[in-house]
Amino acid sequence: MRKSTLIVAIIASTFISVKANAQSADTSKYIIENDTEVAKEEAGTHNGGGKTTGFNFFANAKNLKTAFRKRVLKPGSSIGYHLQKEDEIYYVISGNGTMQINGKTFAVKPGDAILTRPGSSHGITPNADNDLVIMIVYGKN
Repeated sequence: MRKSTLIVAIIASTFISVKANAQSADTSKYIIENDTEVAKEEAGTHNGGGKTTGFNFFANAKNLKTAFRKRVLKPGSSIGYHLQKEDEIYYVISGNGTMQINGKTFAVKPGDAILTRPGSSHGITPNADNDLVIMIVYGKN
């Protein structure tokens, strides 16, 4: 009986050690963040003003070369018109608004993906009757 108990204890100990090592190795290969962990009330970026909620995912990830952000633009806020220095993608998740690129204004709606290129200028504003929820992705220098 003692021998079988010892074998079970060794097997259980080995399994726990292997599982712990696998979990620690796995978590070094990915990061999971939730809106609630990164949400921050902010004024509209690029002097856009108004009230927004910014979500700067993976801000503390080492050597990450891509910015991945979400922003909720409340009525009366905007991302101010500014010169773009790198490729940047805006993706509209929900709500409606207007975007201005190089002096041209057009409507944006859920499902729209807009690529802005270096040297262009742009800004985005929600319609007065809704929040505009967007994802923004760009390369970090």
